[in-house]
Amino acid sequence: MAEPTVISASDIKAARMENPKMRGRDLADKLGISEAGLVAAALGETATRITAHPDRVMPALTRLGEVMALTRNASCVIEKVGHYDNYTPGDHAAMIVNEGIDLRIFPNHWVHGFAIEQETERGMRRTIQVFDAAGDALHKVFLREGSNADAWAGVVEELRLDDQSGAPGYVPRKPVEPAKGRPDQAERLRAEWDKLTDTHQFLMMTRRLKMNRLGAYRVAGAPYARRLTPGVIETLLTRSAEATIPIMVFVGNAGCIEIHSGPVERIVETGQWINVLDPGFDLHLRRDHVAEVYAVTKSTRRGEAISVEAFDAAGGLIAQFFGVLRDKDTAQEWNAQIAGFETLDAEVTA
Repeated sequence: MAEPTVISASDIKAARMENPKMRGRDLADKLGISEAGLVAAALGETATRITAHPDRVMPALTRLGEVMALTRNASCVIEKVGHYDNYTPGDHAAMIVNEGIDLRIFPNHWVHGFAIEQETERGMRRTIQVFDAAGDALHKVFLREGSNADAWAGVVEELRLDDQSGAPGYVPRKPVEPAKGRPDQAERLRAEWDKLTDTHQFLMMTRRLKMNRLGAYRVAGAPYARRLTPGVIETLLTRSAEATIPIMVFVGNAGCIEIHSGPVERIVETGQWINVLDPGFDLHLRRDHVAEVYAVTKSTRRGEAISVEAFDAAGGLIAQFFGVLRDKDTAQEWNAQIAGFETLDAEVTA
């Protein structure tokens, strides 16, 4: 979002004092500013502007040891504990892949960066935060009790920008692209879908056909994409935990996708949130934001990849859930579980 209102740094600080437990994103929305603008109000005090480019940030983070990696969108938050090891750069897409932290990074969106060191009621909190051009958070890194806090000052100094004079400018937030489907191309879509050999080919296919993900799901229909009830996400997580079926969870935004691969164990409902609260992995998903859910089948060289994908009312992707294909037995259990979910008969206009 752009900064639609003029609000002074002192007023922002006062709002923080009045709302100490409110999340940054929610307070920023309340004030009518971007979350990055909220952070920038503390420049020179608790916040330092740093480079946001992942080629600089990711290698530096390795020195901090075990940390918590957080990625979110408006409806879902994923948190993983691990190390920022094994970074692979790329102009269009970069990645970190290791047992703890698994990220897909899109550097063009990484525009504003901050290092924040703030005393809280739980002690000193140190975090690296990266935002897009609109000031929306893409990825955050939090030091933990076991992190290498001694390396913090050196990392911040290495990444620090010369210009610390004030908040950077922001551009208007791009609206979520609504479902874009072409019912007249339904037969061609299904024919092209049958030729897929890798899940990564899917978006290239939809672009060729001038559709997007949700639009293609609506047009293709079963058995390619079966519409399920929105409440199925809770059932999915609960049954996966009970049956000890390892799963893959993808949560992201335009600039970063974070992935969990493994079991889920402790499923907790809190108000409108459905949560996974496991050692080294937390997931928080707003149930009331889920408008459409699809069970999607795509062919790969290792067999069918069946996902459950949740979208909000605007057509934005909230989260994706997959089985783990490398384990044939658990993949079959996952596929059987999804096959048992009832198809929603209600039609959605493409």
